[in-house]
Parts: sequence; structure tokens; C-alpha cells
Amino acid sequence: MIDRFVAKRLIDNYLEEDITWGDITTDLLIPTGTTSKGYVYAKEGGILAGIDVFDMVFKRIDDDISIEKNYKDGDRIKKGDVIAVICGDMNSLLKAERVALNLLQRMSGIATFTKRLTEKISGTKAKITDTRKTMPGLRYFDKYAVTVGGGINHRYNLSDSILIKDNHIKAAGGITNALNILNRNISHTMKIEIEVETIEQLNEVLKFGVDIIMLDNMTIDTMRTAVKIIDGRAIVEASGNINEDNILDVAKTGVDVISMGAVTHSVKALDISFDL
Repeated sequence: MIDRFVAKRLIDNYLEEDITWGDITTDLLIPTGTTSKGYVYAKEGGILAGIDVFDMVFKRIDDDISIEKNYKDGDRIKKGDVIAVICGDMNSLLKAERVALNLLQRMSGIATFTKRLTEKISGTKAKITDTRKTMPGLRYFDKYAVTVGGGINHRYNLSDSILIKDNHIKAAGGITNALNILNRNISHTMKIEIEVETIEQLNEVLKFGVDIIMLDNMTIDTMRTAVKIIDGRAIVEASGNINEDNILDVAKTGVDVISMGAVTHSVKALDISFDL
């Protein structure tokens, strides 16, 4: 669910970036007080995400703008569908359209891709999750869009949870050193996730009873072996070199979670237009 307080603060930053000292083209050409109507429509099919955020962008410019939404987040839309109809001052509509459309297109693209991945692994217990591989300033909306597409969220930022990666292990002098240090210092409320790349590392980790084990860049066969060794003693996450072609094979190894940076860092925006 979108928190309106957080969303408005982010949207204000986006609008400040785009408008800064005014929209000189619109202000010189279009006087305020001219009412118009705009149509938001899909130019390709997909999963809609961000329609309420789209609405908020327009309202941050002008509270008097009204939006009639024909679809809600999570709905499947097809080419030609009129997603929403917007009425208001033409000057205001033109100032808000780009930021609003950018967010709607990106979020819908993320939701559409995530949905496609979740459908590929249906019938397995695995779930799709995102990563921190997001564009600065867009993470909040990116991660929301993943949930609209049927995925789940990994940690939001570095303050959320402990995730020991390969460079942490090197810096701490090895897996055993890293886990000993953490176990001496963390709160009892904190979970520990650690990344392993080999079966040898996995066996070392299992001596400590961590909560989540990330199998990083493993082959399908090695992953399957790792899941058997773990045998339910930790949540198992697969990561690295996972794509649409091999994601079902990964899911069939028995992992619980599949994390993919591509759901946010390589997303293709859904083609959506806004016409007066």
C-alpha cells in the first residue's frame, strides 16, 4: 500500500526537478482558467501499477483537477483501454503530465515483468523478490510496483536487516569471523542473512544457525544440492544470473525466494499515453 505522506514528499521532489522555476512554454502559451479534458490510454497490454500515484502528481499541481479511474492497480489492461479521464485547468494538466506519466509507465512496466515471472514459476513454492538495484529516488515506488505484480519485497535499505555479502566476508576475515562478530553484537530481534557461493561455505554457515541463506551464482545442480543440505534449517534465497529462461529451473530446485535485480534495474516502461 502506498503511504500518501511518503509519496507526496517524493512527488514534490520530482516536480521540483521538472518545473524548478516554472514551465515557460505552458505559461506563455496557455493562460490559466482554460478547462480541458485528457485521456490516459494503454498502447500495449500489461499490469497497471501507479494509478493513484499518477493521480497524486496532478493533485500536487492543482487540487481542482479531477480524475475518473477506469482501472485500479493490479488490473490487467490491453492495448486501447482508456485507463483514466482527467479534467481540469489545461495549464495545470500540461505541467503535471510528464512526471505523472513517467511514474505510471515505469511502475506498470515493473508490475508487468514481475507478473510474467511469477506466472512462469507458478506451481512451485518460490516467490519473486526485488533487490536494492533501483534508481535513486525511485525505490519506494519501484518496490510497491513489484508487489502489485505479485512479487514480495526484500529489504528496503541497509537499515532494514543484516545481509552479509562476499565483500563483508572478506573484510571480516571469513565467514566464521563475520558470524561470531555479529552474534556478539546484534539484538535478539534481528535476523541474519548470509550469501554463499560454494557448498563448502554453506557447510560453514550451517554451524551457526542463520535465518536466511542466499545461494549466489550457483549452477542449478549445485543449488539443488544446497537445498537438500539445508533441509529446512533456513529460508533459502537464490540470486545471480537468473533470467526468464532459467527461472523455472531455479524454482524447481526447492528454493523459497528468487531475488532478481532485473525487475527494477532493467525494466521496460509500459507504453501508456496521455492526450488532451
